[in-house]
Amino acid sequence: MNKNETNKFTLKIPSRTSNLGIIREFIQGIARQFGFSDDTIGEIQLAVDEACSNVIKHAYQYDNNKKIDIMVETNGSKLTIIISDRGKGFDPAKLETPEQRLQKHARGGLGIALIKKVMDEVSFDIHPGSRNEVRMVKYIS
Repeated sequence: MNKNETNKFTLKIPSRTSNLGIIREFIQGIARQFGFSDDTIGEIQLAVDEACSNVIKHAYQYDNNKKIDIMVETNGSKLTIIISDRGKGFDPAKLETPEQRLQKHARGGLGIALIKKVMDEVSFDIHPGSRNEVRMVKYIS
C-alpha cells in the first residue's frame, strides 16, 4: 500500500456482537498493510471494538436488524476510521470522566476514555436517528 495515496475501505455489517471478530479482522488487515506494529494494531482494534460495541449496546439496543457502517481511509501518515450508525445518539459533553465513574464504583462507562487514550484524535458528530459518527485517527511514525 502506497502511503502517499489516499485509499478508502468500507464495511457495512449487521449490528451483532458476533460480528465484532469480522470487524477486528477488517481493521487488522488494513492497519497491517499500512505498516503499523502489532502492538499499535491491537490498540486500534481495541478502539474500534469499543466504538462498535457502544453502537450495538447503546445506539441500537441490541437490534440485530440495524447496520454499522465503517469507513477506513489511509492517507500520508494517518489512518482515519469512521464508525457510523443511525441509532440513539448521546451527548459527549455529558460523559462522566473515568475518575467520576470510579468514585461512584460504577461498572462500565470507560469505553470512550479508552478510545481517547489509544487513538491520536477522537471526535463525535451526533445527530440521533439520522447519523452518528465517531471519527478516530492514528498516526504512523
